[in-house]
Amino acid sequence: MHPLSSGPNPTTRKGPLSLSIMVTESDEPLTPAGRLFLRPELNTIITCAIGLKNPIEVDAVESQIRNSMLIEHPRFCSLMIKDRHGREHWRRTQVNLDQHIIVRHESDGDTAADDEEAVNDYLADLSLSSPLSADKPLWEIHLLMSQKCAIFRVHHALGDGISLMSMFLSCCRKADDPTQPATVNSGDSSSTSSRRNGREWKVWRLVKMLWYTLIFVFEFGLRSLWLKDKKTAVIGGAGVELWPRKLATAKFHLDDMKAVKKAVPHAVNLILML
Repeated sequence: MHPLSSGPNPTTRKGPLSLSIMVTESDEPLTPAGRLFLRPELNTIITCAIGLKNPIEVDAVESQIRNSMLIEHPRFCSLMIKDRHGREHWRRTQVNLDQHIIVRHESDGDTAADDEEAVNDYLADLSLSSPLSADKPLWEIHLLMSQKCAIFRVHHALGDGISLMSMFLSCCRKADDPTQPATVNSGDSSSTSSRRNGREWKVWRLVKMLWYTLIFVFEFGLRSLWLKDKKTAVIGGAGVELWPRKLATAKFHLDDMKAVKKAVPHAVNLILML
């Protein structure tokens, strides 16, 4: 067991932190992509670790979450349930922050290297042995007090990377003006709205939707029947999903990553979000 998994159970907050968000509406079915991410073969969970310079103030974190858009988002306050036919649906429920904020105080190391290794081991344990519980909305925040690290876990069925990042950025505020979000949607909304209300725009959008649907269905059929991923220097062998896993942290310069990409084609897929 790693340093953070020993000792007492995680600290849970008690008191008036339970939020009641009940909306009487019909259950909403999952999208095909959401159902795919919930398959036992995938069960994809996004994990984001954030290192902080100053000690974590748990009350401030809870207050920020309680007053943010995150706690009001339909996906973040809905249970994933199955009907009698095994189809998944979202059902609105009460959100209890006690179940979502997990505080840990254990520490076996005092140096930065020890902290980094302890966080890596904790993340590896989460990915192997701690699936998100289905008796609450599929997200958690782990606060590692000794390592000054916050870990956010959210199931991929709640959204894709773009939608989740957009929501998280909308929860942030500018340092010079706390009343304004970190990102502001720019552009002429009036001209865009009037253009989209036109009949020509609706017809063109329908044509594009049908065309791209046919292309995606055709590509999916080809990949299912004939096409395979290309062999690369870093591709895993048979049963790679069952191999033992351990999380490690490495730091690279961007120029070094570009050099590796040129030397080993298709080995590095670098995505930058600015």
